[in-house]
Amino acid sequence: MKTYSAKSGEIAREWYLVDAEGQTLGRLATRIADRLRGKGKPQYTPHVDTGDFVVVVNAEKIAVTGNKLDDKRYYRHSGYPGGLRERTLREQLERRPTEVLRKAVKGMLPRNRLARQQITKLKIYAGPDHPHEAQAPKPF
Repeated sequence: MKTYSAKSGEIAREWYLVDAEGQTLGRLATRIADRLRGKGKPQYTPHVDTGDFVVVVNAEKIAVTGNKLDDKRYYRHSGYPGGLRERTLREQLERRPTEVLRKAVKGMLPRNRLARQQITKLKIYAGPDHPHEAQAPKPF
């Protein structure tokens, strides 16, 4: 028996379309992260990007449970002393709804160069329209 190891040139990439309306944030993010890594494919190789492209629409209509809209915080730092800024999930969904899902998916990927390459295959849009009709994305 020989262990199969995928090469970067022989990966067939698919395009998938996800409608995030009414879906729970964390559960959707895990499914997207697995698809970006290629974990559902038989050719999956941990050190090679075998994942597919994922297009997410209606990111502004994502659902969360409990009191997360007011209790969950998003932090960023300007780089200056005293420059820590925070927003609640409700404020973040109003201002930048795409970053809520992007940050959730990024946290579920490994912390290395490969994950930075994989997160670029994630395309998130706040509304129902997207410019990737030419790729004919399949429903997720």
